[in-house]
Parts: sequence; structure tokens; C-alpha cells
Amino acid sequence: MASGPGKLSREEFRRQKDLDAARKAGTAPAAVDEEGKAINPHIPQYIAQAPWYLDTGGPSLSHQRRPEYDHSSDKLDNWYDRGLTTGPAAKGYRKGACENCGAITHKKKDCLERPRKKGARFTSKDIAPDEFIQNVATGYAAKRDRWNGYDAAEHAKIYEEYGALEAARQKLREEQIDKQMTTDIAAVRKVAKAGKAERKDDDFGSSDDEDEDEEKYADAADAVGQKLDTKTRITVRNLRIREDTAKYLINLDPSSAYYDPKTRSMRDNPEGNKQPEDSRFSGENFTRASGEASDVQGLQLFAWQSAQRGHDIHVHANPTEGEILHKQFMKKREELKETNKGSILSRYGGEEYLEKAPKELLLGQTEDYVEYSQTGRLLKGRERIKARSKYAEDVYINNHTHVWGSWYDPSTSSWGYACCHSTVHISYCTGQAGIEAAASSTAKNLLASSSKPVETVPRPVEAARESSADAEERRRAAKNAFGKERVGEGEVQLDKDRLARALKEEKKRKARGDEDGRAGKRAKGDESYEVTEEQLEAYRVTRNRMEDPMANYVDTEV
Repeated sequence: MASGPGKLSREEFRRQKDLDAARKAGTAPAAVDEEGKAINPHIPQYIAQAPWYLDTGGPSLSHQRRPEYDHSSDKLDNWYDRGLTTGPAAKGYRKGACENCGAITHKKKDCLERPRKKGARFTSKDIAPDEFIQNVATGYAAKRDRWNGYDAAEHAKIYEEYGALEAARQKLREEQIDKQMTTDIAAVRKVAKAGKAERKDDDFGSSDDEDEDEEKYADAADAVGQKLDTKTRITVRNLRIREDTAKYLINLDPSSAYYDPKTRSMRDNPEGNKQPEDSRFSGENFTRASGEASDVQGLQLFAWQSAQRGHDIHVHANPTEGEILHKQFMKKREELKETNKGSILSRYGGEEYLEKAPKELLLGQTEDYVEYSQTGRLLKGRERIKARSKYAEDVYINNHTHVWGSWYDPSTSSWGYACCHSTVHISYCTGQAGIEAAASSTAKNLLASSSKPVETVPRPVEAARESSADAEERRRAAKNAFGKERVGEGEVQLDKDRLARALKEEKKRKARGDEDGRAGKRAKGDESYEVTEEQLEAYRVTRNRMEDPMANYVDTEV
């Protein structure tokens, strides 16, 4: 059996495998470790093979055995002797000693004394004695015992200190009670206090005597948090105020609210003719619906629903966990609700219908007294303040008397100033001259776009009305310029001869492959390049309709 992970040759590896097979079959003797013990050949290799840091060079199972341990030194009371010194302190500083205290058994960085202003190295005074260096052999348990080396007698000093404080406190309470009480019992207490002083010994008395004294003076002492005189109070240990009326005594009618004596509960209101807020006791059902009772019910419902879904939540076993999980659930629920609401509004819209004025504005009221006349004039009171926006109001620039956007020009579909009919933003106001110039420009544009020129004369805007003839002429010019007949969408009268010629020209153009026949005429200098109605109709008739399923059909039987 190989002991180490050394690399073997092919022949050695074969021999090793044959030897292992013979040992398992029982034809070869088993391997022997350093103690002369046979090694079971059926032990797996990962157990029998030792790691490199524990390899002994031969077959062995010592790395699998527990090492022997000497328990003689593993004692709980085996610890250092504190405060032992080797002898008296030296008279002067020695070379290599601590520079702070002068002891030669440690250095300055390990010194436990208070750092001196001038160390022993420079003063050679107050040299500390050398500590006794001990070599204590501790075991595993003794080394990790936090109470090892503790002297139990040290704890008796704490008892003595607290006992002395309690005795002084008791003496002070007795003196205060003796000053307050002027009856004969004061003399009895003094006698008891004198007897107690005689029984005192070095351990400040027993705890039983102290308990008896506390019970003796507890009735006469003031209760914590109450400003009542102890002599006028009946008892200290009252569970409830005796002057309170019991539930079953509020209404003695047998047909009133039912009182369960076993559970001491009365669910309904015993005074049914009174409002719950006016009654002395409104019933436990009224109390259950107040305060945080609804929150507790919601938490219990959440725990039940979570338990049905497989979550281990119990309100009474772990209330803190249930409260935290309930808060996280409600928070995620609100977030999911807002997310769903936002997704629905983003898809279908309608967010503007959800916005409404605040309740204070919808039902707004005021106590200010205001009087108005029949014509709406303010007679008494303060005028209502008009709402002002964050933008500048009634501010006119560049000599304008109207704001931008107060006039619309239908001919150019643009906005401008009503005072000068200017469509240039932040321009200087030209007044009436600008209005006349704008009217003249509009008339010229209408004449230029119409096929039949119409003579128009610019006139002032202040004219009351136009004549009927001029209005009819302007309507005709606008119809020729912007009507449907101009673009071939209205009722158009086509000339048959011109349409036939246009069809022949369109077929010839398509046969030539000329995609823009009008461009050739413009290149030759022909000015009559405007498309007529007949040419447009010929193009519509002869154009290919790709969406038609029969467009590429060819009848081959003819």
C-alpha cells in the first residue's frame, strides 16, 4: 500500500496494483505499520494515504488516530501567582531594564505602571522590583476558562459595600418616619431599632431582618408616582378604585345588556337610550372598534392568510416579526397599486379627469362681509382678489398696445399683433400704417395666385363695409386660388378633344420611359408647363395601380 503521493513508473504502478489485489485476496501478507500492527488491505486509499505534511515514508495509519494527550496539566486551578517578586527592588537603574519603572523582567512597551514624567532610566529612583516569571502549563480547558485565577473572596467585598449602603439607607428611612409619626408607635419602632442595633455584627445583619423591616414600614411609606398622604389612604395595594360602579350595576333592568359573570364581559351598551360617547360604559363592542383594535384585527387576518399560503407567521408566538412583515406587505401593496394605476392611465389615458380642485376650494367659505349693488358695484367690504399667474400681465413692449397672439392672419395662417397686424414676434409697432401695409400685401397675394387678375385697391381698415361687387370678386379670386377645382377635386368640366390629345401624349411618354415629361419642356424654354385638368385626368387613367390584383393579367387566349 503506497503511503505517499510520489510519482511511480508504469512498471512500479503495475506491481503495486498486483500487490494490492493479492493482499485483498489473502494470498499476500498485509502491510504492517511502524508499531507492528497489520493494516487492513480493504481500507480505501484516500483514508490510508497520509497527506504530505504527515507522511512518515512508509505504510501507516497514525494520521487517522487521535494523538495521546497528557491531562495532568489540564487543571482549572493551575494559574499564575499574582504579585510575586524575586526579591527587593534594585537601588539603581540597570542596563537593559524597563526605562519607565526600572524592572529588568520586561521592557518599556510591556510596562503596566503609569508612564512617569521622567523614567527610572534618567532618575534612578523608585525602581520597581523584578516580577517572578512563571511558566504555567495549562490545558485546553484551563486556557479558555474565563474565571481561571479568580479569587472568590474578592466578591465578598462587593457584598460588604452594598450591605453598608443598604444599612445607611434603611437608617435614613427610619429617621424620616420617626419625624413624621407622632403616635405611640414611634416609641415601639425606636425600641425595635435599638434591638436591631444590638444584634448587628460584622456582616451587617441578615437579609431576613431587612425584609421584615421593609414590610414593617411599607404601609407608612409614600408610593412611587403618587402625591397622597399615607395616613389618609385606606390601603396601598388596591387593584381598582372601589368608588367605580361595576358594569352589572349600571342598569339593573334584567332585559338590558347581558353580563357574563365568568368572563366579566358586557358586550352591549347597558344604557341604550344614551349615545355611546355620553355613557359611563358603552359596552366592550364599542371599545373594540376604537383605538388600535382594528390594526390588531388586520394583523391577525394577515397572519391567517399568510399561514394558508405556507408562510410561518404567528402573531402571538412572534409578534415583532408579524408586525414587520405586515408593514412590508402594506407598503408593497400600495406601491403595486400605484404602479397598476400608472400603467392603466398611461395606456388608456384619462388622468386629467382624476384631477380635481381641493376640498377647501370646492366648499370654500369665508366670514368676510361684502355688499354689492344691483349693477355689481362694490358697496361695502373688500373686493375679491383676482388670481394672478406667474407670468407678466399687461406688459406691452416695443410701443405695442396689444399682446402677441391677439390677431390671426388667415391668408398666411399665422398669429400676430392686433395693433399693427405684424406677424413678426417682438417687432416694433407701426400702428395704422402697418395695418394698411398688411392689407395691401394680402390683396397682392390673392391677385398673384388667381388665374384671372382682379384689380383691388388698398383701403383703410376703418371702412365700414365693402361693396357687394368687390366682395363677390374677392370671393371668386379666393376660390380660384384655394378652391378644390384648382387641384382637381371638385366638379370639373373636361374638354373631350383636349383629353384625347392628352391621353395620346401620356401613352407616348410612357412608351419613351420619360418619367417627367414636363421637365423636358421646361428645359427647352416652354413656359406653358402648368398641368391642365385634361393632362391630370390622362395620368390618372393610364397610371399603374399596383394594388389591383388584375393589374398584371394578360389574356393569352385571344
